[in-house]
Amino acid sequence: MFVSQAFAQTGAPGGGDFITTMLPLVLIFVVFYFLLIRPQQKRMKEHKAKIGAIRAGDRVVTGGGILGKVVKIDGEELVVDIADNVRVRVVRGTVTDVVSKTEPAAGDKPDDKGDAKPEGGLGRFLKK
Repeated sequence: MFVSQAFAQTGAPGGGDFITTMLPLVLIFVVFYFLLIRPQQKRMKEHKAKIGAIRAGDRVVTGGGILGKVVKIDGEELVVDIADNVRVRVVRGTVTDVVSKTEPAAGDKPDDKGDAKPEGGLGRFLKK
């Protein structure tokens, strides 16, 4: 009884057209790009710039969680002072964060024009 009804049915229901079939997949990709991929690329770019700008005197955190002060830079290797008379050599890529930056040397010129930075929020009202 059921077999005859199955043979009596027509082909696959609603073949649809290609654009309406692919539209949800394209929308999912766009959402993933803006919510996941793009922010991660931005963070990686900022991290690479931060690691590339390390100088002697900066306080850094290594991949193992060791805090120290950069004493010397040898290309891709950093000599980090982690305690009194204890220095370790680490590869620049293993530094995860720069905790505090040193002031630029006297010969370095600041990137921005002018030393005063405008204050936002309530800072401008509290100074008066």
